[in-house]
Amino acid sequence: MNVIVIMADSLRVDHLGCYGNEWIQTPSLDRFATESCVFDMAFSEGLPTIPTRTSLFTGRYTFPFRGWQRLEHDDILLAEVLWSSGYTSALITDTYHMHKPQMAFERGFDYVHFIRGQEGDPYILDDSIAVDVDAYHKDNGDPDAQSRVRDQLEQYLRNRAHWKSDEDHFIAQVVKSSLHWIESQPKKDQLFLWMDCFDPHEPWDPPSPFNRMYQPEYNGKELIHPIPGEVAGYLSEADQKCVQALYAGEISLVDKWIGIFFDRLRDLGMFDNTLIIFMSDHGEPLGEGKWGHGIVRKARPWPYEELVHIPLIVRHPEGIGSGQRQPAFAQPPDIMPTVLDFLGVSGPGHLHGHSLLPLMSDRIERIRDYAYTGFYLKSWSIRTPEWSYIWWLPTLPKVEQTMPGTLGAISCTLVGSLETPPKPELYNRQADLYELNNLVDEQPELAKDLELELRRFVEVLY
Repeated sequence: MNVIVIMADSLRVDHLGCYGNEWIQTPSLDRFATESCVFDMAFSEGLPTIPTRTSLFTGRYTFPFRGWQRLEHDDILLAEVLWSSGYTSALITDTYHMHKPQMAFERGFDYVHFIRGQEGDPYILDDSIAVDVDAYHKDNGDPDAQSRVRDQLEQYLRNRAHWKSDEDHFIAQVVKSSLHWIESQPKKDQLFLWMDCFDPHEPWDPPSPFNRMYQPEYNGKELIHPIPGEVAGYLSEADQKCVQALYAGEISLVDKWIGIFFDRLRDLGMFDNTLIIFMSDHGEPLGEGKWGHGIVRKARPWPYEELVHIPLIVRHPEGIGSGQRQPAFAQPPDIMPTVLDFLGVSGPGHLHGHSLLPLMSDRIERIRDYAYTGFYLKSWSIRTPEWSYIWWLPTLPKVEQTMPGTLGAISCTLVGSLETPPKPELYNRQADLYELNNLVDEQPELAKDLELELRRFVEVLY
C-alpha cells in the first residue's frame, strides 16, 4: 500500500465546487471528491504555513507551544517513522519556507526536491533581468510595507522571467517532478509521497486563460501581490474583484494540474493501492465582509472562517468512506495517525491527533467535540458545530521571529500585538457562518464556558 498527501497552500474551502462553490471551475477535485470522504468540518490548528507543517509532520498541536520556527531535534516525524518501517519516501515541494536554512522539513525522506523561486525566494539574483514591478503593484501609502512587498515582487518576477506557459508554472513543476519520482520507482508499492504545493498562495499570477477566466472584460492592473493589510483606503471595489478573480484563476490552474496528476495515477493503477489525502493548511482573506473582515492576505492573527476552515478530502483505495460527507471535526494533527493507521505502522505514543479511518468506516461518530486553532502568542479559538469563540491573548511586546538567510534576516511574521481586537468574540456559526456579528455581550455565560474549555484543553496538552 502507498500514501500520497497533497497540500495546496492557502486554499479557501468555499472556493471549491465540492464544498458548494458555484462560480469557480474545479472539475478535477470535484470528481475526486465523489469517490472520497469529504470532511466538512476540517479546521486549521497552528497558523500559518510553518506551524501547520509542524503539526502535520508530528501529529501534535502547536499553537500553545511554538510559532514559526524550525523543527526541534526531538520531534518524531511521520517520514522518519515510515523510513524505519521500510517505506520509500519523497518530499517534493515549492513551499520555499520549508527550504529556508535550518528548517529541517526534509528529515526522514529518501528523496527531496525543493523547487525554487516562489514568493521572495532569493533564487535568481541577476539584476540584468528587467522586470516591471509597477505593472502588478499598487502602493498603499506605507513606505516600509511598500518597500517590503515591492522587493519581494521584484524577486518573484525575476524568478519566473523565463516562463512561457502554464507548463512552467510552479504547480506544474511540482506535479511533473512528483510524477517523475513515482514513475521512476521500480515497485509501485510501499511508497510515501508528500507533495507540497505552494499554490494557490500569492502571488496570484495565473497564466492565460486562467488570468481572465473570472474577469474576462478586465483591462486594469493585475494586482497579483497586494500589500497585506486593510483594504479600506487601499483597494477599490474593482481592485478587490480583480484580486478575487486572480485568486480564483490560480485555483482553477491548480485544479487542472492536480487533475493531470490524478489521471496519471489512474493510468499506473495506483488508485487501487494508495491512500490519497488532499488538503490545505488554511484559507485566505480577500477583502471586505465574508471575503476577509476588511483585510487582504494573512495580515492579522485573526482566526476567522475564511482563514481557518480548510478542505480535507481522503480517498481510501478500498472505497471506505467513498461518497461520504463527514460532519465530524478533523484537524492537521490527525493526518499522521491516519497514515500510520492505514499502513498498520506503530507510531510514537505522544500523538495529539487521531486516525480518521474509524470516522470514514462509521465505527465512531466523532474524534473530538471541539476544533482548536491559534496563532502563537496572539490568539486562540474554539469551535463547536454551532458556535465559535475567539480569545485574544494578553498584549505582548511585538516580537519579530527571524532566521538567517541568504539576504540577511528574513522576517517570518507580519502580525503584531496591536492588531488584535479589544475584546473576545463569539459567533453563531449557523446564523453567521463568516463571523461578522459578535455576540459576546449577549451570551457572556456561553463565552465564559467556551473559554474555560479552551483553557482546559491547552492545560491538558502541557
